[in-house]
Amino acid sequence: MSPLHNLSEETLILLLKKKNQQAFSYLYDHYANALFGVVCRIVASTEHAEEVIQDVFVKIWRHIDVFDAEKGRLYTWMINIARNTALDHRKSKAIVNEQKNQPLSNIVNREEEQDQSQDELHTKADFIGFRNILDKLKPEWRILIEMAYYEGYTQQEIAEQLDVPLGTVKTRTRAAFIQLQQLLKEYR
Repeated sequence: MSPLHNLSEETLILLLKKKNQQAFSYLYDHYANALFGVVCRIVASTEHAEEVIQDVFVKIWRHIDVFDAEKGRLYTWMINIARNTALDHRKSKAIVNEQKNQPLSNIVNREEEQDQSQDELHTKADFIGFRNILDKLKPEWRILIEMAYYEGYTQQEIAEQLDVPLGTVKTRTRAAFIQLQQLLKEYR
């Protein structure tokens, strides 16, 4: 067992800000699977997701000094880094061109892989308990959260995709976040 087992979040952050490598290993061991699940929801392939997760942890290491515990929890901050890095990766020119230039058989196979990775993701999300929390949201709220945070849609794109007014999307998203906050407090 690691000498750093069962660290408080405050202690972990302090050690990370001091660039303690054991603390970083602890962070990776305890959070990589959950963050990988977030990345897999956004990035098309496991290979790309593995590349993105490495970028995520490099960003966490480099930017831990800007983390502010007053603004939120470490896990939430890391999820945002993972989500944004995955979205950036998915929107990068090289990836877009790679996807456009693939033969049809590769696209079909990739869709099958995505279905499998969705199943894996649900398993990983269940592991951290977040899937259970998301499932407690109203279906029309849950879809908004999934589209925005796991698929990278903007609120405007969600409105167009679901054929509902933008104001409705914004109101439902806000309501979903309020309920998520309450559910997460109960979960702790």
